[in-house]
Amino acid sequence: MSAQTPGYRCRGPILKSVDTTPADVSIGLTQAQVSERVAAGKTNAFVADTSRSAWSIVRANVFTLFNGIVFACFFVLFLVGRWQDALFGLAAFANAIIGCVQEFRAKSALDRLALMNAPRALVLRDGEEAEIAPGDVVLDDVLVLRAGEQVPADARVLASRGLQIDESMLTGESDPVEKQPGDDALSGAVVVAGEGTAIATRVGADSYANHFAGEAKRFSLVSSELRTSVNRVLKWVSWIIGPVGLLVLNAQIIVLGGYTTVFSNGAWVQAVVNTIASLTAMIPLGLVLMTSIAFAVGASRLARRQVLVNELPAVEGLARVDVICLDKTGTLTVGEIGFDEAHRLHGLAPEQAEDAAAALAWYAAAPDANPTARSMRTAYPVASPLVVSGYIPFSSARKWSAASFTGIPGTWVMGAPEMVFGDAATSAETELGRTVTALAETGRRTLVLGHAHATLSDADVDSERLPDGLAAIIVLTFREQVRPDAAQTLAYFGRQQVGIRIISGDNPRTVAAIAREVGLDVADGFDARELPDDDAQLADVLDQHTVFGRVTPEQKKRMVTALQSHGHTVAMTGDGVNDALAIKSADIGIAMNSGSPATKAVARLVLLDGQFSHLPDVVAEGRQVIANIERVSMLFLNKTVYATLLAIIFGAFLLEFPFLPRQLSITDGLTIGIPAFFLALMPNAARYVPGFLRRSLSFAIPSGIVVALGLTWYTFVARGLGVHEEQLRTGATVILAVVGIWILAVLARPLNRFKVAVVGAMFIFLIAVFTIPLAREFFVLVDPGEDLAVALTGITIVMVAAIEVVRFVHRRLVLTVPTRNAPRVTTSSSTVPVSSSAPVATVITTVVAVLAYVFGALATGFGILVFLGRYDPDVSASAFSLTGAAIALFGLLVFAVAAGVRRGSGLSRLMLTIFLGIAIALSAVVLVFGDRWDWGAALTVAFAAAIIVLLWTPPVSRTFGRILESSMGSGRP
Repeated sequence: MSAQTPGYRCRGPILKSVDTTPADVSIGLTQAQVSERVAAGKTNAFVADTSRSAWSIVRANVFTLFNGIVFACFFVLFLVGRWQDALFGLAAFANAIIGCVQEFRAKSALDRLALMNAPRALVLRDGEEAEIAPGDVVLDDVLVLRAGEQVPADARVLASRGLQIDESMLTGESDPVEKQPGDDALSGAVVVAGEGTAIATRVGADSYANHFAGEAKRFSLVSSELRTSVNRVLKWVSWIIGPVGLLVLNAQIIVLGGYTTVFSNGAWVQAVVNTIASLTAMIPLGLVLMTSIAFAVGASRLARRQVLVNELPAVEGLARVDVICLDKTGTLTVGEIGFDEAHRLHGLAPEQAEDAAAALAWYAAAPDANPTARSMRTAYPVASPLVVSGYIPFSSARKWSAASFTGIPGTWVMGAPEMVFGDAATSAETELGRTVTALAETGRRTLVLGHAHATLSDADVDSERLPDGLAAIIVLTFREQVRPDAAQTLAYFGRQQVGIRIISGDNPRTVAAIAREVGLDVADGFDARELPDDDAQLADVLDQHTVFGRVTPEQKKRMVTALQSHGHTVAMTGDGVNDALAIKSADIGIAMNSGSPATKAVARLVLLDGQFSHLPDVVAEGRQVIANIERVSMLFLNKTVYATLLAIIFGAFLLEFPFLPRQLSITDGLTIGIPAFFLALMPNAARYVPGFLRRSLSFAIPSGIVVALGLTWYTFVARGLGVHEEQLRTGATVILAVVGIWILAVLARPLNRFKVAVVGAMFIFLIAVFTIPLAREFFVLVDPGEDLAVALTGITIVMVAAIEVVRFVHRRLVLTVPTRNAPRVTTSSSTVPVSSSAPVATVITTVVAVLAYVFGALATGFGILVFLGRYDPDVSASAFSLTGAAIALFGLLVFAVAAGVRRGSGLSRLMLTIFLGIAIALSAVVLVFGDRWDWGAALTVAFAAAIIVLLWTPPVSRTFGRILESSMGSGRP
């Protein structure tokens, strides 16, 4: 509507008013009536439940079964004065704190979002317009609606003049809706054109938008296989921890002298400590903590990419998604109409072109221009203002507007082709019909600009009729602005075999055109009004079609649940309140930050900058979390298995438990906890395959049995040698430390520079604990004696060999799944396969790899023997002790990188050479400074030198790739 049009503001009685209203339209409510409604609670005040409550977050992260068991053991040790053995309690504290902090951060961000963000509401009270807060609106208030304002409460239109309301946030319909008297206007909708008055019919929590928000915000935890699997393990442990605890406690009391003796001499304290050591070892303390850390770090990384994580396990969720449902408006498109092109018809005379451009510029700049007209402002800027002599404003009922100007001749009409020119607009016999039909088939919206030589008369304006002699001169096309990142993001999901479903409240043909524009191969959209009521049939339709239009909010929710009923893991994106129920029902809900705060509150993930292209980042982060946690879970579950078996075996055979809690804390920390932290944060693009717990337990159970049987074997050997209690515990700790490091190295394969550093550092820290006097004293580590050192070295070598067999079988029988990993991409020729034309090199390389395996195992055993055989506070003996430890370390590293040599990794060859060289130097130290000839050291030197020579022979050298560009593995877990 032009600025020259009189009576533009709605004051007093308005055109087209209705009679049945509870308030006088001209004056609105009186102050007394307002006070009466406020006292009755009929106000628009509403506190949106935008996120979880603080108590629910604390309860979910603190009051868990895991924390209950750990804290109980923790406080028992404090009560008996053994705080040194209560270090494991720190894991529970850290887990609770990390979870609470992350979710409180998300809550803080979400609480800043409010469903209603209108800065003001205009109402008529006592005959005057009043500007009040939206929450102060009361039932039956007369609302004044003007362009740019938000409807503060559900209302019924009383009077209107060109009133158009955008309800896309609520209904999904992207086109503004023209409202007539008697029509409903929903809270949260925005007036985009015209003006009117309406009476408030539903306020506060009863309004449409707030009802949606309240229903959607009923909190439910995101589905997480990691969390479910860990909780399942904890549940299993909780069922057996009571009986096992009683069994162990009984055994410890009997071993320490019986019930009468232990309570008289105070030995019951040691019995309790031993029992708690066995029980806490059964609980995968670090797995829960590591999962929380991995989720929190993933959430932090996504936050730097402008992705807000509402709930930690949502980081994992999208990696498991196999169907993603996309709302068109605000997701694939930016929710705005963009001008496409002006298609001139042959009826446009050359002298009319400039006048037509001026008319289009006026339509684009008019104060009441709708979004479609405003999109032409860039293409048709106003060169000089036009003066309107006659104007018929646009109406969605007739779908055209007309204007005459004093500066240019005739009347200019712009509107929908079929509404302005009737059948001629779709007929193949007319140029207009052929042009409009061809353009409409591309999914573009079309308008036509027509011209009549006559100007609008007062009668034409009053009767709102088209002028005579109207001819079409330009067809205008418009497109919804597609997000520039939409096509490449959908292509990514296509490559990842993730199904796409586009769900919109818009016209199916328009939605299908947008889908084709972003690269989807679809013919037509499915009209949701034809969807079956039966859920099973609905699921079948969803499996057969990709694009759906005219979908209601309730149907969106049904569609999500129908897909889930067919076994799909579903993600749903959207931005409007109409998407909230579907987003909440989906396994992973994703909201755009430009959308409704209520929708963002129920979403698991919020794209803060609205960039759809962040979804691949979320998928990658989720895959990294799942793949790495699966790897480290084998470490923790292995400990749970062997600890449970040890507790049962030692309880049944009435043996004293061979560890103090503090000894288990240090071995768990350096062989499982700390390295698992680094492994859990490493890049990993392995594809998700269901069955996380089955794969983890298939390694953890047999390897745990190996550890438990090995320690039991050692205990009987130590008792046969007659060693005292502290020597037995020291030897058991050494075995568990070395075997734990070996399991770590096995699960870290394929090794790279970073993993070698982690494994090596952990071994060095363990050696420091066994060597530094203060640490030895704290952890009660003593000289095990020469006989026990030889015995435990032999037992360790047997256990290591058994672990290798378990891993070999596990990889061949369990992890051999075609889709287990994404295809490996070799970025260069750095990793060169051994050529079939070089059989000599192939044989030599294989021999070298086998020799490296053998050398690694023997060197590790020899190093342990040297280390323990000279375990004495004497300075020179301590030097030999450290030398033996170093030999064991580099023997282990040689074993770890041997596989890379067989695959032709140049980096593996270099590192193997370095490790062997260091082992030679260390063995030479033993030979030179030892008090007797040491055949073990001599064999180590000879063996290592032979392998180095073979590695660098010319036939073999040519089979290795470039050092700087190669890795040491094949990418397997």
